[in-house]
Amino acid sequence: MLDSEIIKKIGDFVYAKPRSIQEIAQHINKNWRTADRYIEYIETNFGTLATRVFREGTRGALKIVYWASVEKASSSVFQEKLEQEIIMARRKDEFSAFDIFQHVSDKNKQARKKIGESEVSLGLEDLGDLLLQAKKQLLIFSGNLSFINFKDKKIDAFKILEQLVKRGVSMKVICRVDLAGKENIEKILSLNFKYGKELVEIHHREQPLRAIIVDNKIFNIKEIKEPTGREYELKKKIYIFYTIKDKDWVDWLSKIFWKMFSESVDVRKRLEEMNKLK
Repeated sequence: MLDSEIIKKIGDFVYAKPRSIQEIAQHINKNWRTADRYIEYIETNFGTLATRVFREGTRGALKIVYWASVEKASSSVFQEKLEQEIIMARRKDEFSAFDIFQHVSDKNKQARKKIGESEVSLGLEDLGDLLLQAKKQLLIFSGNLSFINFKDKKIDAFKILEQLVKRGVSMKVICRVDLAGKENIEKILSLNFKYGKELVEIHHREQPLRAIIVDNKIFNIKEIKEPTGREYELKKKIYIFYTIKDKDWVDWLSKIFWKMFSESVDVRKRLEEMNKLK
């Protein structure tokens, strides 16, 4: 684990203004590779730093580290409004993912609409493909982590998550930590014990999003439209899966994740109190 003094020293240095990896390396008296590894650790575990590569793919590529403020995630009026709606909402029916989708350019988004009663049969292939893209980190907005139990003849979501933990992929989760989802939570946390790695971290919060951000590059967000029972309105349940690759919108949602994560209760405290219930 990285020393807290080094984390603070790097954070204070970058907070003043964006810095190159080489500048940070000189500031902490380490080589470039070590500084880059430290930045990746802070970015993955705390969300306070972010990086961007300029002239990527050329000999003159430059990696810049900047302060990713969790206090202010939004950079436009639209994002500000959506951020407020997300932070204030608690249930999935209190926010529409389409409100994000509509603001993203066509080249950076896709959507799939599926009709039916079983989400497992409709969205499991897409979920599997998304999870398997992860090389470093998953940021997960969930309700009660029920998706970890989804499986069919080809795809088993939990086995994919286990495979990712085995490979060293970090997973940060925001979900409800309550009696209804206790088994799901204990199931995914068991991967930490099995592989001797503290890669799965869960914080308790009720929130409206059902989304997964992969390596801060892409996110998938799910929306469910329930039948109303009214005449001339929706007759069957509809699942809509939005995939967003736009860098600005991925950064925005990542900052909202870290804002929620930093303000919510660690799973261990919740489970400790729940285990007192007889």
